[in-house]
Amino acid sequence: MALLGNGLESDCMKILALITDAYGGRGGIAKFNRDLLGALSRHPETRTIVVLPRAITEPPSVLPAKVIHVEAAAGGKLAFTLEAVRHALRGGFGLIVCGHINLLAVAMLCGVLTRTPVVLILHGIDAWQAPRKALLSWLARRIDAAVSVSELTRQRFLRWSGVPDDRVFLLPNCVDPDLYGSGPVPDALVRRYNLASKRVLLTVARLAGRERQKGIDEVLELMPSLREACPDLVYLVAGEGPDRERLEAKAQQLGLGDAVIFAGYVPAPDKADHYRLASAFVLAGSCEGFGIVLLEAMACGLPVVASKLDGSREALRDGELGILVDPTDPEDLRSGILEALEQPTGSVPDGLDYFSAERFDSRCHALLDRLMPS
Repeated sequence: MALLGNGLESDCMKILALITDAYGGRGGIAKFNRDLLGALSRHPETRTIVVLPRAITEPPSVLPAKVIHVEAAAGGKLAFTLEAVRHALRGGFGLIVCGHINLLAVAMLCGVLTRTPVVLILHGIDAWQAPRKALLSWLARRIDAAVSVSELTRQRFLRWSGVPDDRVFLLPNCVDPDLYGSGPVPDALVRRYNLASKRVLLTVARLAGRERQKGIDEVLELMPSLREACPDLVYLVAGEGPDRERLEAKAQQLGLGDAVIFAGYVPAPDKADHYRLASAFVLAGSCEGFGIVLLEAMACGLPVVASKLDGSREALRDGELGILVDPTDPEDLRSGILEALEQPTGSVPDGLDYFSAERFDSRCHALLDRLMPS
């Protein structure tokens, strides 16, 4: 029995997706959106998915079948709103997917104008407490359903939103092993970063100035102590963002010099080789809704260290797939990193297939069957 319904027949499964970014986007949310839209497009009863991105960073990749990508929506807030309303009023949609809580006002406007159900995607910290904007908080309590990437985010959203428990679903992220996998250390990158005869501790993260909870500061502060145990250790930080300058200055203030390397943005085709450079991967902060990069690192055979305080715990299956630490406890973090550095690389942990692309598709199709009218 369908949870949502507006009188449409199932052979008219047409979806309007309002998202931050996906095709031509960077980062974990864009990657999740691509996975979601791809899975929805592969549902046998899906006819069309009209995708409106709020932003496009680079030329979009090849689109899945059934997906229409409206690039004009990325022309600013007004353009996004007008394109959303225009497409919604054309009619025929059975579902509106709102890809981020910050887009909820536009999504709900389209839903009200067309009497179409709205499903909100919950990614992480932005949904952990009521938004500062009263309108968004009010609208969030009136959505038809929500889909969360982690149980932690799901529970925190339920706590403040008042949305019924049976209307908030879980859909964890996934990793495609065909794009990753273990492999040889790439000589070109060893030369680029001067890593010959070095052990590499790697973090891949967005360096956002307003969000200093990725755990990078804590690792930097531990590096002098870690290098006492591992004199050949280098910390490689891959990612872009306005906080890079501050972090680089902090590394210099700590006297780390060449022991910390900031690689900047790494394009998706080059990510696997960067993982293969490393002896261990660490992302141990307090604000991750899930942490897709943890799956990518494990898929490349890296031992991983993650936080037990946020959604990263679920990416590691409560410690089954990697090492969980308390990032607020320096000794616990240090011990976890040293333990990971002693483990061999090249072995993908048993159980990572829980996050396979095939299982993601299956979960997504089951959700769509539940949500759409029959």
